[in-house]
Amino acid sequence: MATPKSQRIGLWIIVIVLTMGTLGSFVVMGLSISNQKTDSSQLQKDYADYQAKVAVQATELSGKYYAEFSKYASVPAVFNADDVKELATNDLKVGDGEVLTATTAYSAYYIGWNPKGVIFDQSIASGALKAPLAGGNMIAGWNEGIVGMKVGGVREITIPSAKAYGEKGSGENIPANTPLKFIVMVIPKVTEVPIPSALSAQAN
Repeated sequence: MATPKSQRIGLWIIVIVLTMGTLGSFVVMGLSISNQKTDSSQLQKDYADYQAKVAVQATELSGKYYAEFSKYASVPAVFNADDVKELATNDLKVGDGEVLTATTAYSAYYIGWNPKGVIFDQSIASGALKAPLAGGNMIAGWNEGIVGMKVGGVREITIPSAKAYGEKGSGENIPANTPLKFIVMVIPKVTEVPIPSALSAQAN
């Protein structure tokens, strides 16, 4: 039995609507993928630009401070963990700048090592200095140990495990209950290279 003309028209309308809906979905998906690629590409560019600016700043500062700080590269050595009962400091060079308090803004270069004399982290790399860290959010022993230093000074800080990483430790070179030593050189607070807002949003 032949399909009435009105029904055939209705069926065609349904087919056209479904087809257009499907095509529309593909278009939306395509645009979304394209936007994601664009966003990703922009993020990569922003990150590369940020890294380049940080590298330029680190190179400039290294030229100013490397000769002085590199003198302390040979200080790290084995020490007896059992002898470290409390926080201790030893000024290797007294600075001539502002005296640090618990709230002073500063930047610093450092060398950190464990009782075996193994350096677990440091600012020296390939005959230069990496970007200095911004003081403030450190382990308790560091925060307490820098108080009283003068900007431009260099201090050795011996930190008992309870004021370092305690029972948790941090990586293979800082097992649980490990005391640490640091050489810290305090410099005037460096203007930090701003992190692009898109990168900051990604991190959060």
